[in-house]
Amino acid sequence: MIKPFLLLLLLLFVFQVEGLRAQNLKKEFPESFSISVHNPLDMQRKDVMVFIPEEEIIKYSPSFNKKAFVVLDGKSEVPSQFNLKDDQGKGIVLILDQIGAKAAKNLTVRYNQSGENKRSYTKRTQAELSHKVGGHFENRKYIGGTGFQNVDSLRVPDEVTDHSYYIRYEGPGWESDKVGYRFYLDWRNGIDVFGKKTKDMVLQQVGQDGYDSYHNQQPWGMDVLKVGKALGVGTLAMFHEGNANRVAETDSMICVIAENGNVYSSIRTNYYGWKVSGLTMDVNSHLSIHAGSRLTHHQVKVNGGHPQNLSTGLIKDKAAKLYKQQGNNQQWGYLASYGKQSLNGEGDNLGIAVLFRPQDYQEFTEDQYSNVVKLSPSANGELEYYFLAAWELEPEGIKTKEQFIDYLNKTAQELAHPVQVNFTSKPRL
Repeated sequence: MIKPFLLLLLLLFVFQVEGLRAQNLKKEFPESFSISVHNPLDMQRKDVMVFIPEEEIIKYSPSFNKKAFVVLDGKSEVPSQFNLKDDQGKGIVLILDQIGAKAAKNLTVRYNQSGENKRSYTKRTQAELSHKVGGHFENRKYIGGTGFQNVDSLRVPDEVTDHSYYIRYEGPGWESDKVGYRFYLDWRNGIDVFGKKTKDMVLQQVGQDGYDSYHNQQPWGMDVLKVGKALGVGTLAMFHEGNANRVAETDSMICVIAENGNVYSSIRTNYYGWKVSGLTMDVNSHLSIHAGSRLTHHQVKVNGGHPQNLSTGLIKDKAAKLYKQQGNNQQWGYLASYGKQSLNGEGDNLGIAVLFRPQDYQEFTEDQYSNVVKLSPSANGELEYYFLAAWELEPEGIKTKEQFIDYLNKTAQELAHPVQVNFTSKPRL
């Protein structure tokens, strides 16, 4: 046990170090502006993502330099990044460990008008796309090659189909320190789940030691969801003539890793000429994830047609119980299932869910393979929803039905009541 006198000396030393560090940061980043982040809910929130748009930053600090800044909560540094390529908006993304019920946090963004000063934070998200190089296609299979190469974007070759052995784990992947996902970048376009047994980033390992070794449990985890002909979790579709039709028939697809950051990562995919229900549309899909979260945010925009619905849903599994809520002004709606539906084969539980805005809800339905929620896109063809997976074996994982439903209801409330961000500095324009 530390004696009181020694404890006091230790605390004084820590405060001194923090004070010197704060002074150094002030010298490194002499300019500043301040914001307030308010939690409108009467419950504590953890791992809260805050976004500060670039256009708003410029109003208050025209000289802001995105290459040299730091975010502070008092004297504590807050992990952050500046999104440069994310098509949902450029700006600062930061993650607050927690914010109390009905509470506010006052943050300071410090910056240097010139130069570059990158901060180093633990990598808690990742997005990647990797394909073989040096080989060739033969009967729609990729033959030979010198291994996989990560790329920032890919126009999917016309030869690619399922099991072409061209793209590592068959599509792009994205993950947080909670969970990983992928989707099949071919005619299937279904979303799958990588359950993780570690908080570390793992996608760079997946599919390197045997093309589909991830179907068996690895030290990092495994593929835990059976997709097949179903919607997996959160796959985009249109419900027509009794079936959830995935984005299967297209003219071409281009996939881009928009952000691969420490606290936020995103993937943009453009589908050209999606043919479904007598319509031909272009689809822009934007998938994003942030540190500390199981949620993937899916933002969709369709052009060239006016679909009566855009739908999503979950694979049917007799081992899982289904839960449905239409939502209201206090929480988003959801379609969820929980039970022993993990592919691990050891009877472990897996919860999956899609969450949607109540005003977009049309109806719950189903087809042979999937439980489905039909949603209404806006007049200009936009739609957003979230999806998630919670595997029992993840670190500090959700292990019971009751825990999963509590988590789901809390998440639905948080989506209906996002944190509010306000500048407390005066505009300088």
